Amino acid sequence: MKFMDGDTKSEPAKREEEILAFWQRNEIFEKTLSKEAPKGEFVFYDGPPFATGLPHYGHILAGTIKDAIPRYKTMQGYHVPRRWGWDCHGLPLENQIEKELGLATKRDIETLGVATFNEAARKAVLRYSDDWKSIIPRFGRWVDMENDYRTMDATYTESVWWAFKDLHKKGLVYEGFKAMHLCPRCGTTLSNFEVAQGYKDITDISVTVKLELVDEPGTFLLAWTTTPWTLPGNMAAAVNAEFTYVKISAGNEKYILAKDRLEVIKVDYKIEKEFLGSELVGKSYKPPFSYFADHNIKGKEKAWKVYHAPYVTMDSGTGLVHLAPAFGAEDLELAQKEGIPIVHHVDKDGFFVDAVSDFKGLQAKPKDDPQSTDVAVIKYLAGKGLLFAKEKIIHSYPHCWRCDTPLLNYASSSWFVEVTKFKDKIVAENKKINWVPKEVGDKRFGNWLLNARDWAISRARYWGAPIPVWRNHKTKENVFIGSLDELKSYTKKSGNKYFTMRHGESTKNVAGIIRSRLEDDDIHLTEKGRAEALASANAFKHSEINRIVVSPFIRAKETAEIAREVFGLPKSSVSYDERLIEYRHGTFDRKPERSFWDHYVTSANAYEVGPESGESAREMGARMAEVLYELEQKYKGENILIVSHEWPLLALTALAHGYSKERTVRILNKIEDHIQPGEIRELPFVPLPHNENFELDYHRPYIDEVVLIDTDGTRLERVHDVFDCWFESGSMSYAQNHYPFENKNKFDPKPGWLKKSRGYPADFIAEGLDQTRGWFYSLLVLGVGLFGKATYKNVIVNGIVLAEDGQKMSKRLKNYPDPLTVLEKYGADAIRYYLLASPLMKAEDLNFSEKGVGEVASKLIGRFLNVVSFYELYKDLEHGVSPSSHPLDRWIFSRLNQVIGEVEKGMESYELDKATRPLTLFVDDLSTWYLRRSRDRFKEEGADARDALQTLRSVIEIFAKISAPFMPFVAESAYQRVKTKDMPESVHLCEWPRTGSTDAPLQEAMVEVRRIASRGLEARQKVDIKVRQPLAKITVNSELLAGRVELLQLIKDELNVKEVVIDGVLSKDEAILDTDISDELKEEGNVREVIRFIQELRKEAGLTPKETATLVFVQSDDIEKFLEKHWHTLSTATRLSSRELGNGTNELVFDGMTFRFNVRS
Repeated sequence: MKFMDGDTKSEPAKREEEILAFWQRNEIFEKTLSKEAPKGEFVFYDGPPFATGLPHYGHILAGTIKDAIPRYKTMQGYHVPRRWGWDCHGLPLENQIEKELGLATKRDIETLGVATFNEAARKAVLRYSDDWKSIIPRFGRWVDMENDYRTMDATYTESVWWAFKDLHKKGLVYEGFKAMHLCPRCGTTLSNFEVAQGYKDITDISVTVKLELVDEPGTFLLAWTTTPWTLPGNMAAAVNAEFTYVKISAGNEKYILAKDRLEVIKVDYKIEKEFLGSELVGKSYKPPFSYFADHNIKGKEKAWKVYHAPYVTMDSGTGLVHLAPAFGAEDLELAQKEGIPIVHHVDKDGFFVDAVSDFKGLQAKPKDDPQSTDVAVIKYLAGKGLLFAKEKIIHSYPHCWRCDTPLLNYASSSWFVEVTKFKDKIVAENKKINWVPKEVGDKRFGNWLLNARDWAISRARYWGAPIPVWRNHKTKENVFIGSLDELKSYTKKSGNKYFTMRHGESTKNVAGIIRSRLEDDDIHLTEKGRAEALASANAFKHSEINRIVVSPFIRAKETAEIAREVFGLPKSSVSYDERLIEYRHGTFDRKPERSFWDHYVTSANAYEVGPESGESAREMGARMAEVLYELEQKYKGENILIVSHEWPLLALTALAHGYSKERTVRILNKIEDHIQPGEIRELPFVPLPHNENFELDYHRPYIDEVVLIDTDGTRLERVHDVFDCWFESGSMSYAQNHYPFENKNKFDPKPGWLKKSRGYPADFIAEGLDQTRGWFYSLLVLGVGLFGKATYKNVIVNGIVLAEDGQKMSKRLKNYPDPLTVLEKYGADAIRYYLLASPLMKAEDLNFSEKGVGEVASKLIGRFLNVVSFYELYKDLEHGVSPSSHPLDRWIFSRLNQVIGEVEKGMESYELDKATRPLTLFVDDLSTWYLRRSRDRFKEEGADARDALQTLRSVIEIFAKISAPFMPFVAESAYQRVKTKDMPESVHLCEWPRTGSTDAPLQEAMVEVRRIASRGLEARQKVDIKVRQPLAKITVNSELLAGRVELLQLIKDELNVKEVVIDGVLSKDEAILDTDISDELKEEGNVREVIRFIQELRKEAGLTPKETATLVFVQSDDIEKFLEKHWHTLSTATRLSSRELGNGTNELVFDGMTFRFNVRS
């Protein structure tokens, strides 16, 4: 996906790029955010996409919806911040990295190393971010992509930790052992709504296995299962005690099954006995597989027996089911109740454990051949004489939503949000939300909530925010960490105290010159600088500093020596470390300090990229922090003074506190902090989880390396799981603002006395239908759980964009046009409108049609811009100043006010299809009727021409405003072409137009006018008489128009008839033309023909409507008479100032005459 070269771009694409440049050059988006907002804040949450691929039609669709509503609300007078975000964690990215690194299993990741794997993930996270930053604005979306939030940032993770601990405080988080769906390839369990995304129909093999009763040799229980791979883990069988069972004889063996399921027996049999299932309960049978019969497993005495299970039904199978408790929710529940052993004969990678020797090395459900292991098990059973029957079945089976591997129902430990505990509150809050379409919230989402289960939020993976739980192995209790400060409080301490000191004023400070090269250092302290150092040292004389580590620059050494003498320390207490030197300014050395600052503050990426031959601010901080962490390892219980330079010390301070990059940059820019020459400060410090640059980083393995000590002195062990990425993205409302640690002026969901909540809930969100099982759900659950109310008020749910043939869009199949190719051909606005006006807005699917986009480009955008171009032909002429009384002008304003109301109604109800569709109808009215019938008015002089011109200008201006949320480029283009000096700089800085009055009777009458005109044109076509030929009259039936002279005149003008006769006897559909053409009418038709021809010549000559022209014609008596007779009409209609004989090259033949002429200016 890439943009085309300039030569291959269409005119719409070039026009849009010019407008985009205008917006960027004049900071129009920024101005919409800074302008007055009398209606206050409109809160919008933007769901974070992954940046591991390029935007597709789904992103463009959702982004257009997210753009239209904020633009509209901004014009209404709201302040609408729009902050972009990135989803950085989770299985989608991990799967991609595994493919790139050639890793097949979790074991491969462990072998490679978590650090290496996670670093690869980090580098890949924003691989395409620059592409997104160019593509998203190109489609007209305004959103702050520079001040983006990222779910992998430490500040974001700290808020996620807070949320997790707060939920735990509320009793809504627990660790449980449950049957969940496991992806063996990913090696982790999934949440129920992740599982719901991956069901597909597959063919499997069901098997009926023979379980021989211990007390009745030769009698077998017939147990049925659709998962033969679970049989080696069989621990029990279940019947329904209330149902009737039978013992039958067939051949030499006897079988037991439910009476109502005898239909499964396909051989001759004889019923020997009937009895209730309760008689089977407690009976023992021989294990079908002996792998665990000799093992010392917990609860072994309860194994291989028959139990009652109310969930056993007569719908399928034999009425007996086999139990492998580790691989089924109901089986596990029964096992936990009865004490039946829970044995995992398959590990979390999906392979049979070594104890299952006959199937060692096999996967339970291989992705490439899901039936292969079942077949192996069936063959084994057949060989042992334990197979009764098998058959192929088609059923819906869950697959991993990211890697498409068949899932295993697997009993495992996980951390859960206890959704069932507050489900009723979630359901109640959901009913307050305005879902568009309503059925999604009521049915699809509402029903999902009614059946919601506890949410498994931990994942046994690597690249994600770590679960902040540490265990005390002695007390068996868990420690929940909810903030960085809490983490610091448990972190093992060295007992060291740290102080920092900036050198005193030096001669280079006085000169304002940069001196950062150690090899030619000759800078000393000034007398003032020595006094500053002495005063600071004396102020800290009693701080018991006993060790000094110093930058080897002379000015730092001199400062340190003053401090050493004041503290009374031996010279051996002072050491020098080149990592503490001044910032390496590179080519700025020996230049004025101002020159560097001018460069630094204007560089887009100065924190990461330093000047030539110098270093970056990040590199400076890393070397400083490296010293600090080495001191922490090397010494215990000492008070250490670090003497260095201002910028390095500011960087060290930020890293020691674990500040974000953004805050560190503010500190380095001296916005938040400034160190005076000679100043000493205490530096609070405990080791933090950090990356190679010593920046706070909670990811594995850094978080695993931090040593935490419990209050009893026991070293704590961290739970190694990470968060479900849906928990993270569902936290964006508060985590993007680092709540509750800062930014409470932006986000504070808790109202107080005379204080409203801020930034919560969202007034509006939007995503695709698939997010009812994803982001919509996680947002709502966390919002209700944490803050007691729904996270959002209004939500638009869009459908899925499919290929034109109705199939899923596929890069492999190449069954859809590249979005950028369509963009360059038709423009972004055509795509935007096409999507917004489609069934997608009703959460229905759309088969994407490039032809449909082309129709929008021509029938809506092209027509409207043609109207604007027509206006420009006359815009320099005098405009009217008072409201026009002309019926066309009154009608078009009435229609415009009607459309404003329709658009506004659609936007207020968040039904964007209803808001956009009236625009097409209006442009059709404007272009094909208003302008068509008003063209001659513009060519005239006088009040009516001025009224028409002012009306058209006003209509274009107002239409530009109401189309701005949907077609921002077209709206801007039109607005700039009609804008006057006193109007706002951009259409997007304008107020939303107020809905004026409509004239319903006039609109009804105009519909009738157009109906009759249409009938009249059809009548002309039938008799093959062109409209240029005047006719005497047309007779129609229209009680509504009787006596309406002005409106009847429109019909006369449209049909070129002298009279419209109303006859109530005719039917409504009849239109009778008087086709008798008199000589007078014939000649008038000839005049019209000449006028048409001259107008074409004017156009070919490039003459504007206001330019006069001279008619040059070849001499002919007939022609001269014709011109003399009709000169006034011809010259007025075509703006001819004179006529002269000459060499005419253009020929027109009519009524036996040949007319050769030219026009010239």
